[in-house]
Amino acid sequence: MKEACGLFGIFSPSFDPKISKLVYYGLIALQHRGQESAGIAVSDGRRIKFHKGLGLVNEVFNEEILDELSGQLAVGHVRYSTTGSNLFDNAQPIVVEWKGKTIAVVHNGNLVNAKELRTRMTTKHITFRTTTDSELLALQLLESQTDLAQACLDLMNIAKGAYCLLIMDDQRLLAVRDPKGFRPLCMGSLNDRIVFASETVALDTVGAKFIREIEPGEVVVVDKDGLETLMIDSSTESFCIFEFVYFARPDSFFKGKSVYSVREMAGRLLAMEQPVEADIVVGVPDSGTIAAIGYASQSGINYGMGLIKNRYVGRTFIQPSQKLRSLGVKLKLNALKDLVKDKRVVLVDDSIVRGTTMSQIVQMLKDVGAKSVHVRIASPPIRYSCYFGVDTSDRRELVASVLAEKEIERMIGADSLGYLSMEGLLKATGMSREHLCLACFDGSYPVEVPCENTKYLFEKG
Repeated sequence: MKEACGLFGIFSPSFDPKISKLVYYGLIALQHRGQESAGIAVSDGRRIKFHKGLGLVNEVFNEEILDELSGQLAVGHVRYSTTGSNLFDNAQPIVVEWKGKTIAVVHNGNLVNAKELRTRMTTKHITFRTTTDSELLALQLLESQTDLAQACLDLMNIAKGAYCLLIMDDQRLLAVRDPKGFRPLCMGSLNDRIVFASETVALDTVGAKFIREIEPGEVVVVDKDGLETLMIDSSTESFCIFEFVYFARPDSFFKGKSVYSVREMAGRLLAMEQPVEADIVVGVPDSGTIAAIGYASQSGINYGMGLIKNRYVGRTFIQPSQKLRSLGVKLKLNALKDLVKDKRVVLVDDSIVRGTTMSQIVQMLKDVGAKSVHVRIASPPIRYSCYFGVDTSDRRELVASVLAEKEIERMIGADSLGYLSMEGLLKATGMSREHLCLACFDGSYPVEVPCENTKYLFEKG
């Protein structure tokens, strides 16, 4: 499971020579949402300047670059793309010019009708520099003959899928959330500045005070005259449940709920639904750690850090060859032999996608002497692909879509396997089914989606 992208934006009523540094720190806080590229665009009220590149935030930017990016308003982006699209041109912000107007756009999400939109715009002789649907959105906004704020509202009747957007021209900053509200976006204040971010943790990092979440179907416009809100009629929200399960940092909040608390409760409920006699509970770091703590607390089984993570190996390291494919997991994780040897281990993680990584971790624990390994997953089986900004596998590669649970258990080499039920996960979030997107579990997509063989014709934001 690959993360969604991360957005950060800020509007200052006066010139701020340090504005890009605030965006930089905000993006550092959101680095978990994307590690392939990073970028920042700023405006001094007259023109837009930007810098972007491939790599982590602190690899793309230095003091000299940030000092050049001063102004009154700014947007930033970290990106995790679909396979094969890690190209400089696809890095964001996307800065486009059309008939004398220039805007910078950052996007988190994925359009399901990108092919249709691209075809329509190509017939108008509009050329594209990237393979991302983010550029489609930017060009669609500029092509509109209306005011930029109205163009954002009109866009919601054209673009289908998931999109949180931060958009800036030379004088205004706009925040947009699609009518289904698949992806998160919140607003805060920092003295006299207005700040937008994908997660509340980024507000915390720069010292901003949380105001509220942007509503589905809402456009917020900030300029020298203040703040204006525009809305379209939107249907029931379909917030991605995997923001709670995996994507977000545990110190973030959504819907007034602590991500940490939701994951800890999911672990407790998992222990109630899928008990087992064991000596130690081990979480797969970092995504399974909090659920493992909850499982241990509820079950009374001791929690232990049986797997150690190498935090200096990111997603950009040179991938091992097929012959050495197991080396990839060993570079990132190592089993603590003294802790798990001769123990019955409960191994907790947030999800299983293909199953290959989990099988290697199970084997790793057994190689150092674990007596048995009982795998417990703090979410239901993932049986369907996501089309709304998450890079899941083709459905045919999702192990739970082709194998029964007992078959998965044998495949990964576990002594037993148990998943949290849908009811348990919903109880952990405290939210009703009607306000969440659960499509990766049950195949009930909130909007019509393309066929599997057209899924990656266009890259997500």
